[in-house]
Amino acid sequence: MSYPPADPKSRQTAQPAGVAVAALTLPVLASTTVTPALLLLASLSLGSAVLVAVFARDPRRSSSTLEQDSASPYRTPVLWRIHAASALLIVPQFTVSTFSLVFLVGAHHFDPATAGRVLACAQIAGACTRLLAGWWSDRVASRLRLMRTVALTVGVVTVLLSLTSHSPAAVVVLVIAAAVTVAPNGLAFTAVAEHAGRSWSGRALGIQNTAQNAVAFATPPVLGALIGTAGHGPAFLAVLPLPLLAAVAIPVRAERSDTDSAAVTPSAGSTTAAGH
Repeated sequence: MSYPPADPKSRQTAQPAGVAVAALTLPVLASTTVTPALLLLASLSLGSAVLVAVFARDPRRSSSTLEQDSASPYRTPVLWRIHAASALLIVPQFTVSTFSLVFLVGAHHFDPATAGRVLACAQIAGACTRLLAGWWSDRVASRLRLMRTVALTVGVVTVLLSLTSHSPAAVVVLVIAAAVTVAPNGLAFTAVAEHAGRSWSGRALGIQNTAQNAVAFATPPVLGALIGTAGHGPAFLAVLPLPLLAAVAIPVRAERSDTDSAAVTPSAGSTTAAGH
């Protein structure tokens, strides 16, 4: 398997960077009325639409390239397992991102503006971990092995967040958890595109997004009810099995097999070229 430049992963930093901007601005703007906050969101959305219309262009594709990988990659379980692992890892990510502000304000008595600044720092750290994960996956020529390591790390920080939920250390652990839980996204998206091939990458990434968004939609009400009933510590601990299941689901062996095949293919190709 050949690995493309790190951009498919590094551009994933846009999401935590945007959340950092929201954390800094929205609590202040909404301190008296929500209208300024909504106006900011509307203007940013419209500005993004204009930028996409002006600058975004589809890359050129040759029909021969598309024909080479037109067979469905879903005939094997590799992509299904990546989708499943990614969906499982969305739960700790959205648990932390959705309830961080409430956790800091309600459980640790931060004022909303200060809590927003803490969350902005956490999201900037998350943007950095995505860059680091992308850079490191290029260094080791593996997306999924590193993704499994990050999934296990998510499990560790989930336990720490649960154990420290009533102590001042919870603020530091929360920042670490916010940074770590967003790290797998770029790795998973790049792995999906690489395993799907050019002609299937759009469909495969659509499935990836749909699965993650469905789980993200369900996470806040379920975890909110659990927090309301049992408190933050038990709710954070209840998330623990999901990153562990994700670590099991990630098809690391399939990636190793693809890498071994790619190592053999170039030599075969060069022999054929020499024969011509």
